[in-house]
Amino acid sequence: MEEKNSRINKDEYYLEIAFAISKRSPCLRRRVGAILVKNDVILATGYNGPPRKTVNCDEIGCLKDLANAPHGEAWDLCPAVHAEENCITNAARQGTSVLGATLYISGEYLVNSPIEPAQICDRCKRILINAGIKDVVIRRKNGSIEKIDIRNWVEEEKEKYVKKFEELKEKRKENQ
Repeated sequence: MEEKNSRINKDEYYLEIAFAISKRSPCLRRRVGAILVKNDVILATGYNGPPRKTVNCDEIGCLKDLANAPHGEAWDLCPAVHAEENCITNAARQGTSVLGATLYISGEYLVNSPIEPAQICDRCKRILINAGIKDVVIRRKNGSIEKIDIRNWVEEEKEKYVKKFEELKEKRKENQ
């Protein structure tokens, strides 16, 4: 019996492209690549790394390593622009609307870490919400694919803000 031509699905296809883009990252800890897709067209790509025309970590070393900073923390030490941010920025540089697009993000750790290679930080979530991105598709450490509806992040943001507001309001009362 003949085997059918096995094609990967679209999510796998775009995640593989995002993973290939991650190989451009100069980061010594984690490489992440992202692509924005709308109507089956790649709008823009991005990977994590310092701003254009500045020094790259692979040229002189990692500030977070030097400070012995844990993974997923000490963002103030890292000069990198995240892959998601670079993807949105690259679209803007060429005048491309990303409204309603899907972001695919994939990556790898170059060192042992407890967090996911494609874990999206709160700052990037907010940027993606404001840019009008519809969905985010990521590959987990275990190889599984997760599709995230950005509307869930909007609700999380509301809840976090109200919770923090109430906590600070209560703390203020206690200190008076």
